[in-house]
Amino acid sequence: MSQANKTPIFPPPLSGSEQDETTSFRPRFNSDGLVAAIAQDVSSNEVLMLAWMNEDALKLTIETGRAVYWSRSRNQLWRKGDTSGAYQYVESIHTDCDQDAILLKVRQTDGACHTGRVSCFYRQITDLSTLNPTEDKPA
Repeated sequence: MSQANKTPIFPPPLSGSEQDETTSFRPRFNSDGLVAAIAQDVSSNEVLMLAWMNEDALKLTIETGRAVYWSRSRNQLWRKGDTSGAYQYVESIHTDCDQDAILLKVRQTDGACHTGRVSCFYRQITDLSTLNPTEDKPA
């Protein structure tokens, strides 16, 4: 079912600073009906992965306490751990100021990354000057 034909599960976002200041949960889904979701280990604070959620995934995550995402490549819901055995049990859910990103604090079993690593963020760029060497740098 397309997002356009679906009754929203969550209240719509507010406009401007009202969204920034509201205490109500009003996730701001993008034009594809998705919101970025970052999973962070509740004990170590290590960022584990970034995935996407649609309204159904977010609703199921809240209802079940297990992380559910939207797979853009498979065009279907994806409950973390069902195929890999690497489950994410959600301890808390946070949003950023305008609620266009979700932070899940999770208890992770096994590695979160499909490569088997603990985190998908295993690469580190240590020499930032190599990223864009032609751009002028402030003095």
